[in-house]
Amino acid sequence: MKNLISVVIPCFNEEEALPYFYDAVTKQSDVMREKYAVDFEYIFVDDGSTDDTLSVVKEYAAKDGRVRYVSFSRNFGKEAAILAGLEAARGDYVSVMDADLQDPPELLGEMYETIVNEGYDCAAARRVTRRGEPKLRSLLSRLFYALIRKIAKADIADGARDYRLMTRKVVDAIISMREYNRFSKGIFGWVGFKTKWIEFENAKRVAGETKWSMWKLLLYSADGITSFSTMPLAVSSVVGMLMCVIAFVMILVIIAKTIIWGDPVAGYPSLVCIIFLVSGIQLFCLGILGQYLAKTYIETKKRPVYIIKENNLEDN
Repeated sequence: MKNLISVVIPCFNEEEALPYFYDAVTKQSDVMREKYAVDFEYIFVDDGSTDDTLSVVKEYAAKDGRVRYVSFSRNFGKEAAILAGLEAARGDYVSVMDADLQDPPELLGEMYETIVNEGYDCAAARRVTRRGEPKLRSLLSRLFYALIRKIAKADIADGARDYRLMTRKVVDAIISMREYNRFSKGIFGWVGFKTKWIEFENAKRVAGETKWSMWKLLLYSADGITSFSTMPLAVSSVVGMLMCVIAFVMILVIIAKTIIWGDPVAGYPSLVCIIFLVSGIQLFCLGILGQYLAKTYIETKKRPVYIIKENNLEDN
């Protein structure tokens, strides 16, 4: 019996890119079917797209029995789409791949050989260049990966993509993590297993526009840090203790100055600056605490990670 490879493709307004992606991934599938005697299925997850993404996917499903799809009732985000695709996947091996061709389908063959011949449980892709990206965005990305590798208990390489090929036991481990606030790169690293990183050069989107603005990336980074590390809470505690020590030392200095030189008139601008500094630090620490509290609040609601509007999973 042939091994089955499931390719999970999260889609949000990817109408323009899908024709290019479908042609590229089916060509790679044909190559691998001949070379490795494997079968494929493609699981498109429509994450509440507002364009004709779902219609395009349905056209592929009508002519290609390997195409399966899941369509959400609204936009739940890429993390939810990845989870839905993994849960729907039936393959012995499962890959996650973006529809914009920034994840080269040609790497699938190397990933498959890595797992089958070298004994790895997962073959994951990481970018070694960021050509075409704004310099500020590239700098912030590198700083984020450097920071999270130091504070998180998860193996997250610099330039890591969601693009990877995993064995069934890795997929089952990921699915077993049912948290609502999901950070897939962290989850992939947290579950462990033997992973090989495959390097490739950055590729531009084949069509359409990126859905990731600078603000969304910053929020995504904050989610990743708070999801896999309590270090910010420790930092806020240390800052609080440090401020207490500084305040105590200042009190001693003021008492000494008063005893030795009398009570000089306090400087109003200095006092205002100190008040603003201390208040800002307090609000910053409260904000960190609030992020963890908000995540805990959302988790206790036990809401579903996504809601399916329609699919063809039972038809295939």
